Amino acid sequence: MCDITAVLTVDLLAQVLDWLHDSRDLKSCRLVSRAFLQAERMHRRAIRPLRLGPLPVLLRRYVGSLQSLDLSSCPSLDDSALSLSIPCPNNLLSVSLSRATGVTWRGLEVLASVCPRIEAIDISHCVGFGDREAAAVAKACWLKELRIDKCLNVTDVGLAKVAVGCSRLEKLGIKWCFEISEIGIDLLVKKCLELRELDISYLKVGNESLRSIASLSKLEDLALVGCEYIDDEGLYFLSNGNCSLQSIDISRCENVTSVGLTTLAEGQQRLRKINAGNCSPVLTSTFVSKLCTLGDTLIILKLDKLQLLASALEIVGKNCRNLLEIGLSKCNGVNDEGISWLVEGCTNLSTIDLTCCLLVTDKSLLSIAACCRGVKCLRLESCVLISEKGLDQIASCCMDLKEIDLTDCNVNDNALKCLSRCSELLVLKIGLCSGVSDIGLSFIGTNCSKLLELDLYRCTAITDDGLAAISNGCKRLKKLNLCYCNQISDTGLAHLQLEELSDLELRGMVRITSSGITAMAMGCRSLTQLDLKRCYSIDDAGMWALAQYTENLRQLTISYCTVTGLGLCHILGSLRCLQDVKMVHLSWVSIEGFELALRASCGKLKKVKLLGKLQDVLSSELLQTLQARGCRIRWVNKPLVFKG
Repeated sequence: MCDITAVLTVDLLAQVLDWLHDSRDLKSCRLVSRAFLQAERMHRRAIRPLRLGPLPVLLRRYVGSLQSLDLSSCPSLDDSALSLSIPCPNNLLSVSLSRATGVTWRGLEVLASVCPRIEAIDISHCVGFGDREAAAVAKACWLKELRIDKCLNVTDVGLAKVAVGCSRLEKLGIKWCFEISEIGIDLLVKKCLELRELDISYLKVGNESLRSIASLSKLEDLALVGCEYIDDEGLYFLSNGNCSLQSIDISRCENVTSVGLTTLAEGQQRLRKINAGNCSPVLTSTFVSKLCTLGDTLIILKLDKLQLLASALEIVGKNCRNLLEIGLSKCNGVNDEGISWLVEGCTNLSTIDLTCCLLVTDKSLLSIAACCRGVKCLRLESCVLISEKGLDQIASCCMDLKEIDLTDCNVNDNALKCLSRCSELLVLKIGLCSGVSDIGLSFIGTNCSKLLELDLYRCTAITDDGLAAISNGCKRLKKLNLCYCNQISDTGLAHLQLEELSDLELRGMVRITSSGITAMAMGCRSLTQLDLKRCYSIDDAGMWALAQYTENLRQLTISYCTVTGLGLCHILGSLRCLQDVKMVHLSWVSIEGFELALRASCGKLKKVKLLGKLQDVLSSELLQTLQARGCRIRWVNKPLVFKG
């Protein structure tokens, strides 16, 4: 029998691989054909290992083609490990070190020296990153993109180093860098004239910073979320500046009013995306009318939590006909009449967010179904007046629907029967819907095989049979929320044989035991996040099973479980990828048990949640070691109780 891969060139095989988006398909090709394996070696551009162990082998395999390396999921990453991870010579253009709390200026200097042409670095959420580390990054003179969000020790000095050394920067994220002031922003603007995207969200900067930023002639995307010292004057500077903004996010800027928004709309005629949620409580007709001038360009408009009249939506519908996304979450005044006018004009809408729009009824859904047949995402959380009648029309007309949020909407099995006709559905959220039972889930399991995310939070009528229907029909599930589904037992968990499941929430499921956890762990070996809070019957046997079968687990919550020090020490010491553990009220674990467990995991953990009283009894040397290695400890102020 002729092997077709033997007569195809490597380039053609590489093009075949481009069409394979499922990781399982790619793996199958590598395993059955050496030709495909060779093509992938020459074709692979990016890798994201979950731990450092296999990294040297991967780097040797892809050394000629690799351009992007994401180490954000690797625990215990420090300067030494980083130096060993970066091959020399290499073609790396992008490296992500997000949350790599063990990396300091020494490792970053090595990175800059062995990757002379590197263009993108992400080192956000690194608590130890400060001015000296910023100076090391500044040696990467070809850098075009840098993210240092929530690097709390960076000051104007560090930003100045970056601005001087990386004058080619086009994208910069300094969100939550609270020590950066208007002085740093002013110097940045003077040195980095190529900036196209800038995120200064939550910085304590004011209007003078916007006056400086307005001079950036190439700036297109600006995020100012939660900048409490910015007001209408700052938006005036932007309106009259040299920049030609295409996207602006001023959500949660509480001092911005409709006056400033109107000025911005007048001056920035190329805006394609506006997020003004949680700003001015009331939108004036003047601002809404100014949106008309953006009708040809505006594609995303988010006005969450603002006061809107139906007439405002009528103006938007008539004049902003190219809108693809509208955000009206928690907007007072949004009703069926306004939605009808909106969708009659904006027929290309693909995402509609009506979360907590309490006046919306089935009439709105009928209007959406009639006018926006290409809608892909509907967010209807807490729209308590909708029913299966409206959802039936959505399912009949919007066959390309991929995401729908019906949390707290009181929908029932008939509604799920209707929605099951949407065979392209990827995300379904029906938490707090007590009318949903196994019957409804059987419809979803039978017809929605592409489902990736399912939220059943507090769907208390669901039993083991419903979970079996989902597990048998939705084999591609990656995220599943079963919190407080108290009728599900170990039998139901045994049905969870989902190879791709990565995020599982089982909080408050009082009927499950370690036997169920063992069966689930054996069938869901790709788990990276697991929540077992208030699962009172989970003991050491469950911890041993997780340690044996879920080696990629990165985030674990076991608060209130009946785990002892032995089980805690075993799981924290065994799981090589574990980075985030919440273990409050583990009453069967002694002080010595906590000490041994934390020492066993030292160097891996990045976040820990513990009872505050333990701060006084745990070894100060241990706590200092954890913090020195970049672990953030959150202390919860509750009584300390031991039963063991």
